[in-house]
Formats: sequence, structure tokens, C-alpha cells
Amino acid sequence: MVLLRPLVLLLALVVSDLHCLPWFINVSESQGPGTILQSFSFNCSSHTPTLELLHVQPPTTFFNPPSLTRWQGIYVGKMTLSSSARLDALTVNHYELQLRFTCGNHVMEGPLSVDVQRDPGRIQCAGRFASPAGEIIQVPETVTPGTRLYTLLLPGQGAQMSITSAQDPPYFPGPFSINGQGWLQAPSQGLKGQAQKVFQLQILVTFGQGRSCCGTLTVKVLPAPSSQVSFLQQAQNITIPENLVPGSKVVQVQARGFNVRYEILSPVPCRLFSIGRVDGVVRTTSPLELAQAPDAAVTRLRVKAFERLRPWASAELDFRVDVQSVNRWPPRCTPALLVTQIPETTPVGTVLNTFTCTDPDSPGSTLDYQLLFHSPAGAASLCLQDRVLEVNATLDCDTPGACFHHAASILVLDSGQPLMTTEVPVLVMVTPVNEFSPACVPRTFRVREDAGPHALLGSVVGKDMDYPHDSIEYSTPGGSATFAVDRLSGEVRLLGPLDYELQKLHRLTVLLTDHSQDQDPTCHRSGSCTITIEVEDVNDHAPECEPPFQELTIHTHLGRSMEVTRVSCQVPQEPQRLAFSYSIVGGNSRSQFSLQGAVLVHNDLMLGPSWPEQPHTYELLIRVADAGPSTPHLSTTATVIVHLVPWRASTVATSTHRATVTSMMTPLLVTDTEAFWQPEPWFVVVLTVTSALLLLALGWLLSRLLRGLAQVLQAPSKSTQALLLNSIQGTEGSVERFMEAPRMETPQAPSSVMSLQHFDGRAQDPRTGRDYLFNTHTGARRWL
Repeated sequence: MVLLRPLVLLLALVVSDLHCLPWFINVSESQGPGTILQSFSFNCSSHTPTLELLHVQPPTTFFNPPSLTRWQGIYVGKMTLSSSARLDALTVNHYELQLRFTCGNHVMEGPLSVDVQRDPGRIQCAGRFASPAGEIIQVPETVTPGTRLYTLLLPGQGAQMSITSAQDPPYFPGPFSINGQGWLQAPSQGLKGQAQKVFQLQILVTFGQGRSCCGTLTVKVLPAPSSQVSFLQQAQNITIPENLVPGSKVVQVQARGFNVRYEILSPVPCRLFSIGRVDGVVRTTSPLELAQAPDAAVTRLRVKAFERLRPWASAELDFRVDVQSVNRWPPRCTPALLVTQIPETTPVGTVLNTFTCTDPDSPGSTLDYQLLFHSPAGAASLCLQDRVLEVNATLDCDTPGACFHHAASILVLDSGQPLMTTEVPVLVMVTPVNEFSPACVPRTFRVREDAGPHALLGSVVGKDMDYPHDSIEYSTPGGSATFAVDRLSGEVRLLGPLDYELQKLHRLTVLLTDHSQDQDPTCHRSGSCTITIEVEDVNDHAPECEPPFQELTIHTHLGRSMEVTRVSCQVPQEPQRLAFSYSIVGGNSRSQFSLQGAVLVHNDLMLGPSWPEQPHTYELLIRVADAGPSTPHLSTTATVIVHLVPWRASTVATSTHRATVTSMMTPLLVTDTEAFWQPEPWFVVVLTVTSALLLLALGWLLSRLLRGLAQVLQAPSKSTQALLLNSIQGTEGSVERFMEAPRMETPQAPSSVMSLQHFDGRAQDPRTGRDYLFNTHTGARRWL
């Protein structure tokens, strides 16, 4: 039966507990009393449930007992912080809370892990150093000068520490010091001769923005340890049972001394026992089976204790360990393991198996049978009648944890001393049936027309009442070139570009297919829903002005305003967009020009000697931006060059006129900037090589064409006649044999050999497959 125990442990690992409650939450250390840590809901319709906090590890009073309230037929539990809660991530950053939920005979237990996170905005001194009592450390008087005695937990980066309390002699042998890493160091003079003294230090910790905290650190100096080592207990006899597992504690020996270590002197090597080098705990190292190892009944041990720094200071202790035999044989059962599979439609009362068990130590004795549920805990789907395992309730695979695997064990107890038990693992697997079709709710997504590829539009959320819930795959019938649906998550993403002007509304049919919900993997159910995608208009075309460049010459009149030109702009891709804003962004150095909508106006209101007498040129930059509700607002810039000629009176005819003419004939420098394209050097090389290859190919092709044309136009010569006649006969002979050919063909063609030159073509008859010559002008044929 000992061999069955590893099998039982293996099944306990394979069959997981479906009703365990592994919650993991993070909470900031700045959270105060009353903060809700976790909310969870339970279904319990036939009983009044309870929710209990069993224990907290490490022990603390920071957590209130959980509350449980009923809301719309569901019980909602909450975990909150108590009024004494003072979370500190540097002190304790993890708590383990064990919760128990009870609904009638149904009991669930599970841990709630609470991780305390640091709050950068809440900096304070941590540890017992900051408590009212302060931190107390003990150091020997033989400590080396400058040795690190204590490490202060820093509240954050850049903290500065200093000792504010007085360290005046003669009580202090020298000042203690603390560095930037929080290390408290012994005085440079050491602590020799300061035994039994107590030094109290006040330490101030300051960090940025004027924040600080302080704490107390008390240093107790201990006398130098004694050099004599001795055991606290005398020799003794120890009795242990033979069924102790390896690693079990036998006894702990303790010796008096400084930094004592322990070892076994005899027997060496010691096969059955070992001793902790630091704690002196003697433990078993192998099974103490007296049937296999009779010499394990009595073992005499000799243990040595010695100081680590001075091994010669030691003491020895002898004691005996007696191993006592016990009732070792648990009951044996048939079958030793039950694994069965039943459909969820199995009727109540169906017998799954009958167990037969016997006690090797006492054949014929009465055994006690108990049914223990492991997964789900406290399930009522199975029952044990004497030794018969039966189905006790209707099985439902559509409820989480109620189907698929029912892990239990049959506990068999004998009546011996000590009490021996046997567990028969039971694993009942219930096969599901796919009963419901998946469904989803039609949804509408909105997307900007300038959204990039793979943009997430939303998710299709499918629901399936079969367990496991929502085991759904998503697809689009026939596929879509613009949208794609993720097969597993149902996320709808954009594949291609959108254009609000071409199509404002898209409808996408999403097909939902369930899987893994039936014993037959090929059994699927499907459903569908329609997703509407609305395209939001985005201003993606800048206005264009016609012409984009204007050059005008105007004659101004003193004190008058005049219209220069009108800027005409539009969006060719969106002709309905007509609202534009106009502004002069450059060239209006003297503020003589203004815009009245799209009209450029010159304002010549300058009077007195400052009025210009010579022509002047203005290069105006006019920014045209769309002003509609769509965003973003795009713009373009139109250029208007205005040659401004001031007004002149017609009566000027003196020498002044000549001066004026001369001044007006002053050359005007006009800069014309011409844009040109300068390619990269590699592009020029590639283009040159490609052009050269193309020219060579064209020359070769032209030469072939000219050569073929010359052959066609050339008159047939004697050699040509000979070659033609040779092809008629289908042989390759000498010139004499070639000259005999006309005589052989005389019955069919009475004409001479030279008449062959009239046949200027050769072809093959499609019906008979024979070759023949033909004349393109007369149509005459001659068979070969």
C-alpha cells in the first residue's frame, strides 16, 4: 500500500480544484481604512451563505471580516481595509488571506493575494527604526572598527542621513557614522572595553522638497563570548517509530558557546541520520524499514559541537536512537484506481463501481468507507452507498465546475493502532453535449477615413451557453478586402483605405462558430450578426488656387484704395467645400495691402513726404485655409507679385522730369527661382546603364529587320535555285546530283529547272500533312 501513495499524490496534482479562488490584487500603500480591496459574487439560491476570513499571513489586523450582501438574486462579497490599516510596502509587501464561502453543504476555500505597491508620492521612513520604540541592535565589543552594524532602509533616492544626537566623550569611545547608503558604522576607535554599555542614536533622514523623518537606533554592546563549549542536555535514549519519512526531525541538540557548529562523529558515514550544521537538529535521511534493514533498530550517535572561528573549542555528546516497529499495512482495495467516463445524460442512481477492500494485518475485520470530494469540493453529484459508488444528481455541463471532471477518493480505514488508511482515487469524466448556438449583438463602429492599416475598430462579443463558455471562432463569409475579424478575439481591424466620399457606410456579416463543446470534435453550431461601420469624414485634401502665382502692375493714387486681384481657390476632390479663410503671411512689410475675403486690396493712405515716389515691388504670400467643421484644417499658399507704380502729375516737364525719368529708369533686379530635380548619384548610374542596354537591344533588333528585308528584296540566284531544289528532293548531294533533279521531275512538271524560281513559298497541307511549294502571285502549287 505504500506504493499507492505516490499514485494518489500524482492524481491530486493532475485533477485540479475547479472551485479554488485564486485572486491576485494590487493595492497602493497610500490606501487608508475603508478601501475596498476586492468584490466578488456568488450564486446561492437555496441557502443563506456565509463568507469568512480564516486567517491572514503574515498575521495582521489590517483587514476587516468580509461582508456579504444580496443584490438582485446574487450575493456580493467585499474585502475592505480596517481602521488600523497602515500599509507599508517596505515593511510587508505581500499578504495572503484565506477565505471560505459556505452555501449549505457546498464549501469553497481559496486564497486572496494582496500585493502592496510602493507609492512614489508617499515617502516615509520604514521599519522598526521609525517606530516610537526605535530599533535595537546588539554587537560584540570585539567588533572591528568601521564595521557595518546596521543598514537603514532608505525612503527613496537622494535621501541624506545624519546622526543628530550628541556623541560626546567620555561615555562615547568615538562617534558612530552613517554613510549615503544607510550603513551605520562602528567608531574608528572600536568598542573594546565598552561591554554592557547602551548607545542611543537619533538619526535624521532628509529628502527633497523639505521632507524629513527621524528615528531612534539603540546599540547594545555585548561582552566577548566565552571560549568554553558545552551541551545543555545530557546523554539520553530516543525512541522513534519506523514509519518516519526521510527528513523527519528526531531530536535537537544545543550547546553553549559563540557561533557554534555541529557534526556527527560516529558512525561515519552515517546512513540513517544527519544533523543540521547550524541548528543541531538530527533528522532521518532514509526510510527506517526494519523488515528491509534490521540493523536500523538501534543506532548510537556521537555528536560534536565546536565554535566556527575556533574549532579546537569543542564538546561531544553520545545518545542512542531506538526504532520501534508499527502497524504498517494499510487496507488493500480492488480496484486501486477508478477512472471512468459517462455522458451528462446518465440517470440518477447509475452504479459506477463496487469496491472490495481487505486488511492484511487483520483479515476479515470491518472496514470503514468514506467518500471525499476534491474537485469540485462538496459536490453532490456522486454518493457512496456502503461500497457502491453511484450517480446522485443530474449532471449539467453548462455550469462552470459542474461537469467534465469529478475528482474524489474513497477513504478506507482499518481498526488497528496506529490507524491505517487507504485512498482509492476516483476520476469521473462527464462528456459534454453541444446544445446551444453562439450569438452576438449587432454593433456599430465609427472610424475616421484616414485610419491606418490594422487599426482596431472594436470587438465582436459572442456568447455561447455551452461550457466552456465563449469557445467561439469568428470569420467573415466570403472574406472582405477592407475589414478583417480576428479568428479568436473577434477584434475588427481595418485592412484597406477608406474614402468617405465613395462610401460612408459599410456592413460586415460576422459568422460565429463554436468548438470544443462536444465529445465529437466535428460537432459545431454557428450563428451570425451584422456589424455596421460608419466612416467619419476627414479633411484630407488641401485647397488649390488657380493660378497659384500672379504678377501684377498697378498705378496707385494718393489717399485712395483699390482692388488688386481676387484669389480663386477650391478643393477639386471636394467641390462642395467652399468655406475658406485668407490671410497675408509674408511680404506685406509696409502693411499697404489687406484682404477683404478673397479680394486683395491696396490701401494708399500715406500722406506727406513719406509717400513713395519710385516704383516698388511686393511679393505677397497669401495663406488659404479651409474653414469648414472638418478637421484638420489644411492650407496652401498663393504668391502674388505686385509692381506698385506711384501716381505722377501730367504737368511735370522741367529738368525735374528728366531726373524723375532717370530715377524711374533705375534697373529693377528680379530674382526668378526655377525648381529643378537633382537625382541621387546611384540613380543616375542605374539609369545610364539601363539606357545603354536598351539602345543595344534596339540596334540589334533593327539590324535583324534590315537583314531580313534585304533577303526578301534580293533576286534569286543559282545557288538559291539549287538550295530550293535540294529542299524539294529532301537530300544533300553534290552539284551533279542536284542537276539530275529536273529530269526526274519531268513527267510531273514539263517546265525546266529554272521554272522553280516562280515558287516563292512553302507550306504543309493540313489534311494530308504533305509539304508543297506555291506561287504567291498565281497560286500554283507543286507537291514535294
